[in-house]
Amino acid sequence: MTQTANGRGAPSTRTTPRAGAGRTSSRARGSSPARTGGRPRTTPARTERQWLGQWNSTVTSYYLLVGATALLTIVGLVMVFSSSAVTQIAAGKSPFGAFLDQAKFALMGLPVLLVATRIPVDWYKRLAWPALVAALGLQMLVFTPLAKSVNGNAGWIDLGVFTFQPAEVAKLGLALWLGAVLGRKQRLLGQWKHVVVPAVPVAVLVIGLVLAGHDLGTALVVMALVAGAFFVSGADGRLLALGAAVAAFVVAYVFILNQDGGDRLGRILATYRECTDTLGECYQSRHGLWALGTGGFTGVGLGASREKWSYLPEAHNDFIFAVIGEELGLLGTLLVLGLFVIVGVATSRIVRRHPDPFVKITTAAIACWIVGQAFINIGVVIGLLPVIGVPLPLVSAGGSALIMTMAALGVLISFARTEPGAAEALAARGSVVRRSLAVVGRAAPRRRTR
Repeated sequence: MTQTANGRGAPSTRTTPRAGAGRTSSRARGSSPARTGGRPRTTPARTERQWLGQWNSTVTSYYLLVGATALLTIVGLVMVFSSSAVTQIAAGKSPFGAFLDQAKFALMGLPVLLVATRIPVDWYKRLAWPALVAALGLQMLVFTPLAKSVNGNAGWIDLGVFTFQPAEVAKLGLALWLGAVLGRKQRLLGQWKHVVVPAVPVAVLVIGLVLAGHDLGTALVVMALVAGAFFVSGADGRLLALGAAVAAFVVAYVFILNQDGGDRLGRILATYRECTDTLGECYQSRHGLWALGTGGFTGVGLGASREKWSYLPEAHNDFIFAVIGEELGLLGTLLVLGLFVIVGVATSRIVRRHPDPFVKITTAAIACWIVGQAFINIGVVIGLLPVIGVPLPLVSAGGSALIMTMAALGVLISFARTEPGAAEALAARGSVVRRSLAVVGRAAPRRRTR
């Protein structure tokens, strides 16, 4: 051992590690880039699509739904007026008649939407059973003298003061009820009996009552609603495939092939083969395609449609998308289509982000109702589907459909407000606005004193 100046031995180069140093070094080695494939560990919150930035915030779903709902309603009001003014004048009525009716229903639906956005999720769970019972009761009225037939559809109720379609109420009631029942039975849905009972019999009852009014289009929308609820609930895929096959067989055999008169079968054949009856089965669809072709890229101009001059039947209702394409062109149709895609994106975010199974299932059901109905309507207009009496949500003329669609979107907005972190973010943004206004208010007198 080498002696130092004071005669003490030099300390050994081997030092005793401190307590816990070994554990620290092992953690350091385990978290080194070399041991993790060259990537440092990050928390899930930081790795979730950072490239989206502010577009992926906790309130994105909320603002997407609010914006899409407002724009679709405004587009609907404008296009209802544009597509109906000529026929209203030809009938000796005011050109603003259909527009004022639609605006009246929109004003009636606005407070319904605002109230629906403020109802807590727990209250929606409590309202699920009463909503279903009320919807079934209203749907039963189609078997009473109050029932009214419109274009062969006997699913309307005439109360003298106003006429409404109870199937629109049944859509929202069934969506809430399926969310409550399937959400509560999440851990039991691996067993087929819990998937079937009681959800399937009640859904079949609602669909059967809608079909009793000879409204196959609305029944198909309700089927899509039910399919969306079961899919998100986590039910066995084989059961879902079996249910879809049975439903398709019943609809095709009972309500299409064996329908009295064969009108539905004729419309299907006219869509997927060359149509020779240009003044009958394919008249409406052909004029809808002519309207879209005339519009081109930018359209002929708002109010300048030619097909709405009584050439295209239901121009302000089921075929309003054709008038949009003629007057606003491809750009207008893409705008409407994009807004419905935004609704779909927002609802998919709620399904992925919200922790409550009731919210997930109900959101999926309502999304399949609104977005699915929109795609069915657009598919009919562009010739991909046979003519079905299904309106374009929020855009086509119609009171009960508009009010109930706004109510359903209010439910979705309420769910978006309860996403993780959304309530806190909305409250914080509100306080920022109030503080900014307060600063502006304090600064104004200072400028006047100068």
